[in-house]
Amino acid sequence: MPDLGKLPRSLAQRSRFARFGDVPVLLAHPNWQRPAPVVLWMHGRTARKETDPGRYLRWVRAGVAACAIDLPGHGQRRIDDWDHPTHSLDVVEQVLTEIDRVVEALAAPEYESGADPLFDLDRVGIGGMSAGGMATLRRLCEPHSFRCAAVEATTGDLDALYFRREGEPGWPVNHDPERVAALDPMQHLNAFAPLPLLVMHSEGDELVPWAGQRAFVGALQARYEDAGADPGLIEVKTWPETGSPYEHAGFGRFASEAKTIQTEFLSRHLRPG
Repeated sequence: MPDLGKLPRSLAQRSRFARFGDVPVLLAHPNWQRPAPVVLWMHGRTARKETDPGRYLRWVRAGVAACAIDLPGHGQRRIDDWDHPTHSLDVVEQVLTEIDRVVEALAAPEYESGADPLFDLDRVGIGGMSAGGMATLRRLCEPHSFRCAAVEATTGDLDALYFRREGEPGWPVNHDPERVAALDPMQHLNAFAPLPLLVMHSEGDELVPWAGQRAFVGALQARYEDAGADPGLIEVKTWPETGSPYEHAGFGRFASEAKTIQTEFLSRHLRPG
């Protein structure tokens, strides 16, 4: 198991490591005594569940628990080369089969206080960064009970990401178009049930261009309207540039602002009133 001592002390005091089947999990809870809403969070390629602990600390201080998992081939279940773009579809495809099992595992008796569940499964959010965000958006194209979602530095238009248009820098790996289509949220929008969604992105992102995600957001807003829902449920925050590596990870000098926006969004929709 990872060492809790490597987390910030104020987070370590609220955290536990676990394994749900073969999925390593970091759990952080506001108090481990009373029910709390929870967010399932998935990091990006090349990262691990302990990345960016300040995110989870802000959540628990706001009364929202965190369930962060290692993506397939990463962290405690590292597989050589699975952090390479060659395996990006493998990562997304496998984690999609794990999401529901992870949420269900939060109802285990060991996560109860008296007769009360520590994780309120009627108030569950989902989110992720980059590859984790792609998995989030694709999962939301199937029936679910999530109350809200938050994604960053990601895209719901995998076709535009993997098969760049003429004049755009290409994706470093050729993927099977049929496999991309099966995992592409843009091609499964008809089943996307409207819910509050926060989208954050750097407009200068060199790895996952904002243009593709902007097009996806537009298509999703139209989907909301067709379903009789308010397109305003989709909240978008972008920055022209942030100073982060490749303008992709962490939002650089705007990291604190991004965390605040995300925490307030999750608290508003998972802890109403």
